[in-house]
Amino acid sequence: MKIKLITAAVAMIALSGCDVDKTRSGDMPSVDVDVSADAGRLPKYEVEWADVDIGTTTETVEVPEVVVVMEEKQVEVPYMDVNMPDDDSPKSKRTIVVEAEVAGNMHDLQIEKVYAKDRRLFVVSKLKATDKSLEGKTVRVSDRIVINAPDLDLQHFIIGDKPRGDWNNQYTFVANESDLRKRTKGAREIYSR
Repeated sequence: MKIKLITAAVAMIALSGCDVDKTRSGDMPSVDVDVSADAGRLPKYEVEWADVDIGTTTETVEVPEVVVVMEEKQVEVPYMDVNMPDDDSPKSKRTIVVEAEVAGNMHDLQIEKVYAKDRRLFVVSKLKATDKSLEGKTVRVSDRIVINAPDLDLQHFIIGDKPRGDWNNQYTFVANESDLRKRTKGAREIYSR
């Protein structure tokens, strides 16, 4: 009984979105006791599905608008020349850049220290919110340091709250100096701003 009710309910739901017009009447097959039957004729229906129009409409939505204006300026950038003991490897000059994408309030981002341990450099920056509102915009803040050194591994830490967004996933964010010391244990400070 339950199966019949469920089947009837499903049929009603499936047909509720359709307009069905009967185009021919039907007859039930006639049955003879000796099991011979007249073929009969099933009713014929023409089913029209809902009429669907595809197009476009104009809606007012908020979309990000990015305008980047790049211009060259000469600025003073911290510079480090690193000579490794007992290492005659050629040195190369490279610019280490730290960037963060922030929203809400403007932030200051500054490379504050560089630590060294074995063949690894730890670049430490601080990210701190200011009182200036960004009025719903997202901006990218950055700082840089130039290092002339042999090929060394580099790990970048940012002290501060990690802003939302995929852009900020390339750095390790730590809450404070204590957390940083645990991660750079045994490293020697070679630069401080």
